[in-house]
Amino acid sequence: MRGAALLISAVVAVPLLLALALPTNLFGSAPADRQWRADAADIRVVDGETLALGEQVVRLSGMAAPMRGEACQRANGDRFDCGGASAAALMRLVAGRPVTCRITGRDAFGRGIGQCEAGGADLGRSLVGGGYAIATGSAMRGAEAAARQGRNGLWANRSGSPQDWRDRE
Repeated sequence: MRGAALLISAVVAVPLLLALALPTNLFGSAPADRQWRADAADIRVVDGETLALGEQVVRLSGMAAPMRGEACQRANGDRFDCGGASAAALMRLVAGRPVTCRITGRDAFGRGIGQCEAGGADLGRSLVGGGYAIATGSAMRGAEAAARQGRNGLWANRSGSPQDWRDRE
């Protein structure tokens, strides 16, 4: 009886110890950091922070743009789609250029999350610096502050900027 209990304990303990001790990519798991690339003809702008590179969808990391249809207001009182303005800014950045993204993770919807470049420009940093997105991490806070101070992009409409942007002030 004692031998059987020892054998059962060993059968349970050995695989558990191996699982904890062996590297996670031993059996060919996909690397956490990978590169996606698409030619200009295969790129579609989904919104101000999301691109489709062929069949792969990537959300730009470190920033957030207003959603399409989110209303903003100009100084003269006219309302406009500030999410559409952010998407248009991203379209201008990728227009006619191939895009390369370094994917570092996935979001809750299964989209890749990463840093993307087109024509040598970091798309997320360009959107934040142009005033079409806000920084969600500390890496781009300086670019956001400069866009605010320069009243670039949506910051030109400070009183009519998206509500969550105004809440940050």
